[in-house]
Amino acid sequence: MKIDRLIGILSVLLQEEKTTAPELAERFEVSRRTINRDIEDLCRAGIPIQTAQGTGGGIRIMNGYRMDRTILTSRDMQMILAGLRSLDSVSGSSYYSQLMEKIQAGSSGFISGRDSILIDLSSWYRDSLAPKIETIQNAIENRHLLTFTYYGPTGEGERTAEPYYVVFKWSSWYVWAFCLKRQDFRLFKLNRMDKVQETDMEFTCRNAPMPDLSTEKIFPGEIKVKAIFSPDVKWRLVEEFGPGCFTETEDGKLLVSADYTDKDTLTTWILTFGDKAEVLEPAELRERICQIAEALRETYRRS
Repeated sequence: MKIDRLIGILSVLLQEEKTTAPELAERFEVSRRTINRDIEDLCRAGIPIQTAQGTGGGIRIMNGYRMDRTILTSRDMQMILAGLRSLDSVSGSSYYSQLMEKIQAGSSGFISGRDSILIDLSSWYRDSLAPKIETIQNAIENRHLLTFTYYGPTGEGERTAEPYYVVFKWSSWYVWAFCLKRQDFRLFKLNRMDKVQETDMEFTCRNAPMPDLSTEKIFPGEIKVKAIFSPDVKWRLVEEFGPGCFTETEDGKLLVSADYTDKDTLTTWILTFGDKAEVLEPAELRERICQIAEALRETYRRS
């Protein structure tokens, strides 16, 4: 829609010092003539846009222009503040709180109503998480290599990486970085990282792809599992996978059929239900759980 494109063009002009009609045309997938008409419409709407031809020319907003706050509604401002508060919950500095004060001070007569969304991204590891995020953000901004100890299923090791994005996904924090050891892009989980340090070694930015965070990509369903659960753990199945994840059997038990990615993680998850769960398929998973149960029995017998 044209209005969406106009808002998009205005957003680009507010964020970038200068752009060109061909660049805007490519970004919004329209013709250069359409972009020129859009610029004229923005000028008629009162946005002071300057255009210049030739070398060094381009499209820009006049210096000193401040966006009229009426472009944002009171609800828009509340959503912006909610987002800033969520970032402040994991910030190791006062940047976001100071930014919120600036916005609220300049919009005190504009923001109405009560806050309706409260987001805390800090997790149980706030004391260690915030410094990690701040260190990684600084390294990204300065284009400095990161060094850290990483703990994985196969053991721990020292890593050096080029950081590109801090990511919040699946209720956890990650850094998307190019690992020099693996010579490939990796998603490192912050809670598994220790001794995170920004070095003074600069790196040249690669053409870093955006991380593919789709569930199918990160968690491919390679293991087909069927399990029966006791009715008194229904609340947990609903919490973790939604009310449509099971069917009730004639005796009132809950049958779950799902695809899982990692055998070890699946085994651990099933064991957290104790005797409230029984795996039906695959057979090798049933055998593995039996072996673990026998080993636990022997351990507690010796104790």
